[in-house]
Amino acid sequence: MKWTSILAIYALFWVFSAFLLLPFGVRTHEEAGVEKVPGQADSAPATFRPGRLMARATLLATLLCGLYVLNYTQGWITAQDLNLFGEPPAGADYRKIDRPA
Repeated sequence: MKWTSILAIYALFWVFSAFLLLPFGVRTHEEAGVEKVPGQADSAPATFRPGRLMARATLLATLLCGLYVLNYTQGWITAQDLNLFGEPPAGADYRKIDRPA
């Protein structure tokens, strides 16, 4: 696998991790005991820490990308392992589509 492919996969894992981690650790103004700004939504976070979110997303993305690359090189899980329905029946031709006349 080329290093550019690994970098692209890491970027995808990073964005996925950032969106996955967004709701964790968020406290509303009511939960934090802080006064709200007039017109503010009740569900708005009291504080937003993008640095903490980026650090957590970086750690999670590094772990997931590392596992992905190791699986790619070691072949722990292959496409054949993910075939949940078994082989198609003998003689089945799925390219033919029966359409009403």
